[in-house]
Order: sequence, then structure tokens, then C-alpha cells
Amino acid sequence: MEYLCNVCPRMCGALRGESGAGVCRMGADAVVARAAPHFDEEPVVSGTRGSGAVFFSGCSLHCRFCQNYGISHGGFGRRISVEGLKHIYADLIAQGVHNINLVTAGHFLPAVVESLRPRLPVPVVWNSSGYESEAQIAALDGLVDVYLPDFKYLRGETATTLSHCPDYPQVAKRALLAMHAQVGEAVFDEEGLMRRGLLVRHLILPGHAQESVEILGWIFENLPHAYVSVMAQYTPNARVAGTPLDRRISRAEYEHVWRFIQARGFENGFVQSRASARREYTPAFDLTGVDDVL
Repeated sequence: MEYLCNVCPRMCGALRGESGAGVCRMGADAVVARAAPHFDEEPVVSGTRGSGAVFFSGCSLHCRFCQNYGISHGGFGRRISVEGLKHIYADLIAQGVHNINLVTAGHFLPAVVESLRPRLPVPVVWNSSGYESEAQIAALDGLVDVYLPDFKYLRGETATTLSHCPDYPQVAKRALLAMHAQVGEAVFDEEGLMRRGLLVRHLILPGHAQESVEILGWIFENLPHAYVSVMAQYTPNARVAGTPLDRRISRAEYEHVWRFIQARGFENGFVQSRASARREYTPAFDLTGVDDVL
């Protein structure tokens, strides 16, 4: 299969077939680096048996601080057919996971949509950067149960500097509103697992605590029933050495965000401790669960 790609908001029009020269650098077939039960998501996603995380390679953003750089930028992974994706989901479900968690799959939308039909017997979690078009979200209607997007930036200059994506704030706002309109208020099962709803993540970055406050303020005002996960796990990598991002967030930055959250009476969601900044959150991208799948 070959097609000129305008799947994501980049609208780069690249020819995608055996390989791809677009922003995501991926061909038409999905590329997966790992598929395994994952226990480091929010408790309402991971539960006790883990979330069936399928980590897709490539990305339409180019974040300088990406913790999954080896697969998002390096392209490591194995090409998987639609039938192969279905096999991966079935294997994870057989292992007892609570859900199927599709991590950064948006640039493979045609293949992923096909792989989700017929509907899976467990909830499907769409785990993304938040940089998605309303058309992408519409294509997932009836196939995705829980949206787990990031909301990274509210300022275009920050998005440009850190992700080469000046329109990220506008695109992400529209995407989050579309996600919420599609799945509605959160629904939980008897084990406390989210079966339907929107859980928005935000990672506090060093030097950007006030922007974090502004982002959370936008969420509280525009998505009052959404759940929110405020993350403090930022850990610098070699690619940000010598830049303002080459440190963990300070106590003062963390407390600035924390005071705002407390003042707003925040209840629906999670706040990481500042001590959570550690590399163990990044799994091993070693083809676990995909090395024998076609």
C-alpha cells in the first residue's frame, strides 16, 4: 500500500509505502518496538494486571527531550501488518491486561483503525502527544474508549523551540475538546479502572512552571470533567546538554504548580511527587512481544 500522507496535522503530503520521507519518517505499515503489560501508567489505566502497551515507532513531533528517542526519532522497531497488530492485541489480552494501550499510533492511523475492527473485548486507550487533527479523532469514534493525551505547551514559541511545532497549542486544544466530546465524562469499573473518558497528561518542564499553570488553568476552565495527570518525572537526556532543559525541575517550580492546583480544589486526577524524576519509567525497547510477529 502506498499513499500521499496528510494523516496528521503536519499535512506534509509525503509518499508512504515501503518507507517514508515525511515528518514521522515512517512507511505505510505500522512499526512497533515493544508490546507488553505496562505498570507505570496512572493507576486507573495500569490497575493490578497492567496495561497492554503497544509502543509504535516514529512520531509527528520532534521533541528535544523525548524519553523514547530511540523509537520516536531513531525508528527502531519491527514492521507489523494489520493482522500482526491484531495478533499482538490478542496475545496481550490473553495475558490478562486490563486494556490495549496504543502509544503514539496516530501517524499509522489507517492501519491502526483497520486493526481495531471488529471491536476488542477490552477498552482501547489512545496514548498520544495531543498533536492530532479533529479528523484523526473522528476516525477513532467507536474504536477508542479512553483518551490519554499530553498537553505539552500553551505558547507557540515554546512548542517551536522544543518540538519544532509552532501550531501545537491550537491543534492540541481542538484535539482535546474533540476527544472529550466523543467519550464524555469518565466511567470506571468495579476495580476502579477507567473504561471510558479523557485523562490529560502534562509534564512540568524546567523553566516553564508558569506555562504549566496556564495549561492547567485552560484544562480546568475548558474540560472541567476531564481527569488530569500532572507529571514531575522530567529527566534530562544527552540531547539537551548545555541547554536550559539540562536539569530536573526545582523545588520552587514544583511548588509553584502545586500551589495553583491546591487553590483550584483539584480532585479528578493525579500529581506525581518531585522524587519521581527517574529513568525507570522508560521501558526497554527490545522487540518484546513483536519479534516473531509479521
